[in-house]
Amino acid sequence: MHSTHLFLEEPIRMASILEPSKPTFFPAMTRIVGTLGPKSRSVETISGCLKAGMSVARFDFSWGDAQFHQETLGNLKVAMKSTNKLCAVMLDTVGPELQVVNKSEHPISLQEDTLVVLTPDQDQEATSNQLPVNFSGLAKAVKKGDTIFIGQYLFTGSETTSVWLEVTEVNGEDVVCLIKNSATLAGSLYTLHVSQIRIDLPTLNDKDKEVISTWGVRNTIDFLSLSYTRHAEDVRHAREFLSKLGNLNQTQIFAKIENVEGLIHFDEILQEADGIILSRGNLGIDLPPEKVFLFQKAAVYKCNMAGKPAVVTRVVDSMTDSLRPTRAEATDVANAVLDGSDAILLGAETLRGLYPVETISTVGKICSEAEKVFNQDLYFKRAVKYVGEPMTHLESIASSAVRAAIKVKASVIICFTTSGRAARLIAKYRPTMPVLSVVIPRVKTNQLRWTFSGAFEARQSLIVRGLFPMLADPRHPAETTGATNESILKIALDHGKAIGVVKSHDRVVICQKIGDTSVIKIMELED
Repeated sequence: MHSTHLFLEEPIRMASILEPSKPTFFPAMTRIVGTLGPKSRSVETISGCLKAGMSVARFDFSWGDAQFHQETLGNLKVAMKSTNKLCAVMLDTVGPELQVVNKSEHPISLQEDTLVVLTPDQDQEATSNQLPVNFSGLAKAVKKGDTIFIGQYLFTGSETTSVWLEVTEVNGEDVVCLIKNSATLAGSLYTLHVSQIRIDLPTLNDKDKEVISTWGVRNTIDFLSLSYTRHAEDVRHAREFLSKLGNLNQTQIFAKIENVEGLIHFDEILQEADGIILSRGNLGIDLPPEKVFLFQKAAVYKCNMAGKPAVVTRVVDSMTDSLRPTRAEATDVANAVLDGSDAILLGAETLRGLYPVETISTVGKICSEAEKVFNQDLYFKRAVKYVGEPMTHLESIASSAVRAAIKVKASVIICFTTSGRAARLIAKYRPTMPVLSVVIPRVKTNQLRWTFSGAFEARQSLIVRGLFPMLADPRHPAETTGATNESILKIALDHGKAIGVVKSHDRVVICQKIGDTSVIKIMELED
């Protein structure tokens, strides 16, 4: 893998650093995925998260039952209605995740330089000397000298909540380990990760399939986060499974890259997946810490050039318990934006963190500041060069629309689309202004009832940087005439004015299809 650096726009005025940030309707072009859980499931808190900038709600099935998540989703729907904010739904699978089971839920203290036994006997009680695990093949997978990490939400680097073990002996089905640091494990489940060892479990397990075919189908999920994706075949298998579940054949699959195996097969996985999640918590264990940033930069670059969303995780861990991020974390968020990331995914920070709304707000503000100095000119040139010539019809239209918008200093690009593809291609070239994606529904019938497509396409835009969807009136047909387009354009412009992205005398670039002809128009708005 190679990476291509994106430099800051020059120069940055020192005085501008002291200027207060201006509040806008869009907190940032970069999207924020928030994980909903115990600390972020009330209607009031979710409403705050939506107002602060959350555009995708993640439901992590590593813990909690379907009823718990259903209640949370019900609250999300109420919050969306009260705030008038659209939000997509992401289901995160468990996959081949190894876990320590603590049925008593009592905190467990582990002491440095003592031994602890990992046993597959889940009927045993978790103690300081013995930890039951949910995998019977651990003894066959490891050998003396291997490294194992255990912690709630995995090894964070905080030496008090996560433990580092070294395998000293394999005794039948039990694995005896030396504890390398003292720590207290709290809660009912802790993740266990064996560094650079393949665990022979399916990527999409039976529990995942059951959850998807019940909870996922019931709620027509927009995204499936496929945990521990190791091969392109994992994505193909998941897509084949989804294709048999009615509306879920439209669900987008985001491959979660969490270990060296996924890194090795990254290029093939990227081809198959709809997007990539860089799970830096797990990657930081499989890779030496000094290598993680290299993978991030190379992977995000590849996603950008392929026009597929790149999502970065584990950015503000300290905000789980604190109102402010560390200086390093704030810089890390900004660097993820400068690298070209589409979205920031918050896990423990919003799931069990004390300040979910403040965390989303803070991350949004950092993203917004980084976007102001993102070198769009350099990025655009590299994207065009990567695509090469001759360009496809759609690539040519998308890149031309962005070039025109930047040249005339347009305040917004409005794109009419039915599948969402044209709008995503425009966003791929990272315009400095928001892209208002007007999704025109298609009307379908199975002879028994009429249905409208478009809701999926609109919500799935919510993970793409700079793309802001708006669902058009289904009474407007997909094959529009000039007159119909004008009426939808007026609605889109009125919406843009209402949310504050366009005002009188602004220039607007419009990308639309009339018949078989794609048209790019530049409009100057009157009073």
